[in-house]
Amino acid sequence: MVNLLLLGEFATLLYIGGIAKAAVVTGFSALLFPELAALAYDVFTRPRGTWAQAPFLMMITPALAAVAGVLIEQRLAYGYASVLLGIAIALLVIGLLKSPIAPAISAGLLPIVIGEGSWWYPASVLVGIGVLSALLLVFRRTFSGPPAATVISPEDILDDAVERPPRQYGWMPFFVMFLLGELWVVHATGLRFILFPPLVVIGYEMFAHPLSCSWADRPVALIVACILTAFAGVSFDLWLGPGPLAAMLAVVAGILVCRLFRLHIPPALAIGLLPFVMSQPDYRFPLAVGSGTFILSMTFMSYRYFAARVPLLRG
Repeated sequence: MVNLLLLGEFATLLYIGGIAKAAVVTGFSALLFPELAALAYDVFTRPRGTWAQAPFLMMITPALAAVAGVLIEQRLAYGYASVLLGIAIALLVIGLLKSPIAPAISAGLLPIVIGEGSWWYPASVLVGIGVLSALLLVFRRTFSGPPAATVISPEDILDDAVERPPRQYGWMPFFVMFLLGELWVVHATGLRFILFPPLVVIGYEMFAHPLSCSWADRPVALIVACILTAFAGVSFDLWLGPGPLAAMLAVVAGILVCRLFRLHIPPALAIGLLPFVMSQPDYRFPLAVGSGTFILSMTFMSYRYFAARVPLLRG
């Protein structure tokens, strides 16, 4: 019997290796959009999951957010206005399309953070996810069998719930508080990657689904997992260069970290690929990631405290 999890992980590595090779050949590093790792890992290991069941939205939602991000990057300097506007437009796109694809937030924020103003960026996001959607169709027909034969575990049910759009928004003031706090620290330290794009996706899923999110009750595990994936990603990038082997090893490290902590947290894999789209990655990156994740965890714990006492805040 085929182990679908291992097969899905292997398919993820091959896909990321191919995209990384294309990025090297074209000389366009942003072709390796980091959230491709998160999307690929989730849809290949859970080919009947929420994201995998929405291939069109998986293509169009990040692409539209990426267009907005490039427009903002071209017109506004990095700061409170540009970052908050990029996130707000991505959330608006998600809401209008009723899309479950939370990594679109990262697609809209990334060009603002790294200063990518080329129209090749949204085009590459669309093409990269389009290829992923085509590969998923083949993978699902070949390996996962008919939907009726798919075994749905309790973990899958929770993961599907986390990936669905939220129904209530009482948590939004605390989510905005988290963003403002992160931006204040970014400006105080000069480290933009304290508010790294996948962190906003992680935070969005925590606040929007506090009862079903697997990492919401494990702040220490979340912080350590994010630091380890960031350290692995920057190490492989510096040691081997931004090529297919380094990108695949960064994803392997992310998978192993998630397994170690027994967390299904696809955006953590995206963290390991961020150094591959940074202009000058160094070991300040894991420090920034740890700091940003700590702020998120503290803000979320505050939200949990007040939400238990004020029903209107519950999401």
